[in-house]
Amino acid sequence: MDKLIIEGGNRLIGTTHASGAKNAVLPLMAATLLAPGEHTLTNVPDLKDIETFKKLLKFMGCKVRTNKKKKTVVIDSTNVKKFEAPYELVKTMRASILVLGPLVARFKKARVSLPGGCAIGARPINLHLMGLKLMGAEIKIEHGYIDITAEKLHGAQIHFDQPTVTGTENLMLAAVYAVGTTTLENAAMEPEIVELAKALEKMGAKVTGAGTDTIKITGNGELKTFKHKVISDRIEAGTLMIASAITRGNVLIEDCPTEHLAPLIAKLREAGTIIKEEEGGTRVIGDWPVLSTDIKTHPHPGFPTDMQAQMMTMMCVANGLSVITENIFENRYMHVAELKRMGAKIKIDGRNAIVKGVGRLSGAQLMATDLRASASLVLAGLVADGRTEISRIYHLDRGYERLEEKLKALGANIKRVKTSEKF
Repeated sequence: MDKLIIEGGNRLIGTTHASGAKNAVLPLMAATLLAPGEHTLTNVPDLKDIETFKKLLKFMGCKVRTNKKKKTVVIDSTNVKKFEAPYELVKTMRASILVLGPLVARFKKARVSLPGGCAIGARPINLHLMGLKLMGAEIKIEHGYIDITAEKLHGAQIHFDQPTVTGTENLMLAAVYAVGTTTLENAAMEPEIVELAKALEKMGAKVTGAGTDTIKITGNGELKTFKHKVISDRIEAGTLMIASAITRGNVLIEDCPTEHLAPLIAKLREAGTIIKEEEGGTRVIGDWPVLSTDIKTHPHPGFPTDMQAQMMTMMCVANGLSVITENIFENRYMHVAELKRMGAKIKIDGRNAIVKGVGRLSGAQLMATDLRASASLVLAGLVADGRTEISRIYHLDRGYERLEEKLKALGANIKRVKTSEKF
């Protein structure tokens, strides 16, 4: 098991880049199940979650070739023979549920373990199943598995009680083979949804409205293979922006998807950060004191819940009082206890976190609890006095491509070390 050791206090200066988006790659990998032949994805990051999804596809019978140097993954889904996603492969990654839609659509059956992933709150899949049932699928849940059969899916009008990213993606993947038109109302509007729609259109599907709250998919019984370049990861880019801001840095971020980061950029500017577009990327210049600002998470295009923990770290060293409201997940404040170990002053009141800036944090031994919490602790270590040790960073590796190497290249005193500790 690895851990990170950080000696805080260094300014980050230089040029870095945002890797491909994990949350775009995974549904695209699931989409390869829809049509036999070789599908090619480029700008694919080297991440644990993507490795897990590759194992899942191989288990089903797909052939997977990876060129990490060129960041390319080629998936041949011609000989899919197993229509199951077993617990052993699903337990660490919630996105495994995305194979449900394409398996039912192409093969008329699927058996998928109930998903795992970060323990940040209840993320029920009832909306996925509700939609598939309306499309004509028969569903049975027992012994921790979802068993679905569908001789013929048909179009349906499906209204989500609340926006769900994976639910929207799963039903889009299923609807491309359904007879007629499927309408998804109150659909998720994230950029990753738009990317999936683009790939499905390349395959021959008809998809309209992606990026809005109403998406229509007209079924097509004959789909073809696709090639697609993955968009840059807006959450990694946002984390790098905060890293520069919080360390009084001056960092140029290449491939920074600023068009997907408007709410974060607005809040960083309120906090005193200078952000400007230049030829080749986005420059982020931090200044002290950091100014306090209030944050409320909302579904896209609102402030992303996946940036809440990182922004809280910044508010911990701000000048003044800020209120952070988490409207998406009910259990996404697990990083608070670790930040308090570093001297942060945070009070939790329901969905609100009241943060009183302390100007400086103190290095401490910390334990990561989930993916984005891990990033928030890395940011805290960069700005803390003294030495910070972060254990259980396998969470970080699920969604950030060698983050410590990018930070070290910018001047951070950070290293990854092996440890014999077991938790």
